[in-house]
Amino acid sequence: MENVFTFAKEQKVCSIGGAKVGGQPGENPPLIIPSLFQKGDPCVESRRERTFNKVMATEHIKRLEELTELTGMPAIVAMVANSGDEMKNYIDFFVDATDLPFAIDMWNLEPRIEATTYVAESGLQDRLLYNSVTVWSPDVPAEVVQIKELGVKHVVTVVMDMANQLPSGRVASLDDMLAKLAPGGFESVIVDTSVMNLPSTGICALSNRLIKEKYGLPAGAASANGTYMWQKAMWKDNVETWGERAFMGLDAGAQAATVALWGDFIFSGPMWGNDHIFPAVAAAHAMVSTMRYAETGSLTENESTPVYKLFPDFVKTLKGEA
Repeated sequence: MENVFTFAKEQKVCSIGGAKVGGQPGENPPLIIPSLFQKGDPCVESRRERTFNKVMATEHIKRLEELTELTGMPAIVAMVANSGDEMKNYIDFFVDATDLPFAIDMWNLEPRIEATTYVAESGLQDRLLYNSVTVWSPDVPAEVVQIKELGVKHVVTVVMDMANQLPSGRVASLDDMLAKLAPGGFESVIVDTSVMNLPSTGICALSNRLIKEKYGLPAGAASANGTYMWQKAMWKDNVETWGERAFMGLDAGAQAATVALWGDFIFSGPMWGNDHIFPAVAAAHAMVSTMRYAETGSLTENESTPVYKLFPDFVKTLKGEA
């Protein structure tokens, strides 16, 4: 039987500010990328005046650090802002609060470049995940030149083909994007396979597999895009039919499935969800590690993976040490 959780292609492992991502399924822990200061975040008091609740934001970050230690799963915080000045304010706060790497999550190019310039002036390129170079960029080659000049090392590329939304379309889109990204000489390119809604997360999973087969690059998805969009389906005639606990269950389940099915990383959504996302994803990854063991007879030697962190007695049993 063909191995499902082992690829013949050599798999690239990227290190972004010390956070590893990529490799054979089950080999390294998945990278979790939650959001901070996104729309609706209670930490944000006024975007116009650039004020936010630093105590609350710090509590979120410290809890995130605890969860990464408990599970072995690394994290990068994707900070969301509308303007370059707003993002500069968040960056100053973040680098004082933690040693974690960070992403700048900004849809419009001009403020994203302004924020990236600030990162470069501050000498923080090692800790930055540039999010992102997308198929919707008006001029990808020009953007690549700009961020290369700013010393960007680690990049998310978002792939999609609106005319062919099957996995084959996403792979073809990546073919094109990699050619355009090549002049940048980036140390890390991780591939976001574009969750358009909750069911399409399955298409992204198969896309991730094909990308890892063909290129060996870290592949994942913003699975939170699908789960948070699904909240619309939780209402009927302006009445919530499921409730918060139901949402937490589907959110944890869908994001865990993304990691179980060839996802090296997830954009996991608001920080408030970390407490249900981390255990679910950790359990899913432990299952991937043991499925790989069942296929190959080899368990990862990375002791920072959830299977080692959370199930040490079972690891000893698999290794014949118990």
